[in-house]
Amino acid sequence: MAESDDIDRADVRESRESPFATLQKRVAGLKIQESDNTSHEEEDDEPQVVDRIESLCINCEDNGETRLFLTKIPYFREIIIMSFSCDHCGFENTDIQSAGQIQERGAKYTLNVTHVDDMERQIVKSDNAILRLETLDIEVPAGRGRLTNIEGVVCDILKDLEAGQRQRKKEDPDLWQKIDDLVQPLLTMALNRNFPFTITLDDSSGNSWIEPSSADKDGKYQKSEYPRTPEQNAALGLGEVPSSTQENGNGHTDSESVLPSTGLTAHVVPQIPTTSTPTDQDTLEDVDILEGHSYSLPTPCPGCTKPAHLNLQLVNIPFFKQVVISAVMCTECNYRSSDVKTGGEIPRLGKKIYLDVREPVDLHRDILKSETCYLKIDEIDVEVAPGTMGGRFTTVEGLLTQIRDDTKGTVFDMDDEEGSGGDSMTEPKRQAWTRFFDKIDQAIKGELQYTILLEDPLANSYVQNPWAPEPDPRLREEEYERSEEVEDDLGLSDMKTKMGEGGEYVRETFEKEDGKGKAKAAEVLPQYEPPDEEL
Repeated sequence: MAESDDIDRADVRESRESPFATLQKRVAGLKIQESDNTSHEEEDDEPQVVDRIESLCINCEDNGETRLFLTKIPYFREIIIMSFSCDHCGFENTDIQSAGQIQERGAKYTLNVTHVDDMERQIVKSDNAILRLETLDIEVPAGRGRLTNIEGVVCDILKDLEAGQRQRKKEDPDLWQKIDDLVQPLLTMALNRNFPFTITLDDSSGNSWIEPSSADKDGKYQKSEYPRTPEQNAALGLGEVPSSTQENGNGHTDSESVLPSTGLTAHVVPQIPTTSTPTDQDTLEDVDILEGHSYSLPTPCPGCTKPAHLNLQLVNIPFFKQVVISAVMCTECNYRSSDVKTGGEIPRLGKKIYLDVREPVDLHRDILKSETCYLKIDEIDVEVAPGTMGGRFTTVEGLLTQIRDDTKGTVFDMDDEEGSGGDSMTEPKRQAWTRFFDKIDQAIKGELQYTILLEDPLANSYVQNPWAPEPDPRLREEEYERSEEVEDDLGLSDMKTKMGEGGEYVRETFEKEDGKGKAKAAEVLPQYEPPDEEL
């Protein structure tokens, strides 16, 4: 009976170890047997599982051993796991590094942890990533890379904060109390009793990752990509900080200006080069942007920081508004990206667009999804949070294909054509993802009937109406009032564009009351109920 209890306790300790510790044991347990020169020459072409390098121990300054293990993480990419051990003093250390290239754009992941199962999600934190527990305002700065899970992250933060608490309680009770106020909620998180909480992972190199799930809904899991700043590129060794961005006497760079009302910085818009003399150059404001004409601006490449070109064109969408289509091209590293921005004033109301896809011809409709748009398709369990895909001007089929390819590239490895997900993906997860992608494929082929919801607080999204200006029986729109929280997130609460009586700029509020002094309700367009029809 005692022996059985010991085995059970050992199993519990092993189950609580992080995935990184498990991989470390696997690396440490692998033995490369010595062989003679003849056999070594015969096996030169075979891949070596673990590389062993004699290296200096920073603890006792004697020689230890470093093991390097190249492995591939499901739904991510290749990494190098490093493990150092010293037989002289017993010092051990572990680390991971990305084995792939620096990605063209930075990536930020946001996960709302709402269930105990979320604590088991894997996390890859590169040495360039910044991890934050937003709920407690705790930040883990860039440093040593980690391969762990949500529970491991919480336990590591808790362990670091608890170190030296007994001594602090005697020497600095105030500091001890402040840290203890963070330790207690972290302890309940580690015991799976403090839900929900939010964790973010921001990596300018794009080589960090949080495991997704096919059951994620309502903005639970979000991934957004962004172009790196010159300073971030310089930190990654992709170039030097341009001289034009050196700090001036006010503590800001020459290419930035300070917004007096908020203290935030805004980057100066690049100027269009002209052939006139330097004393008579036109600025961007002096150029008439004509519809259908293309314009080119010099810009640093987000991928390699070398000079590239930003091409712009103003396009007028019938029965909608003018949009600016932009594309960045770099001849040095072949970086390509595109985006769509709408022009004109900000409308008073947000807009919801419902498109009923009933037959394959509906897949060919033009659709504009702005960067602030939330997309949802209940029938195939698809949700796209604002900012995830950026602006897209394509067709319904093209948008669904983009969603499928982006999600599949995140879930499965790009080289995994069979969709196995690797050995570490469990069979239930593999089956859930397979069902998810099968439904998207059916929707792309027009084999399913479904409704697409586009909810845009800035009313900058659009779906083509083939019968315009006549109403479309499969397309309906609904306007709604934005909440104060949404206006704060969009920055509308801080905009000051109207000249006040005293000569200062004030906020131009939207009119929300009618002539009788009553709040004007959001105008709702007539709802359409699609008839029952056999296709």
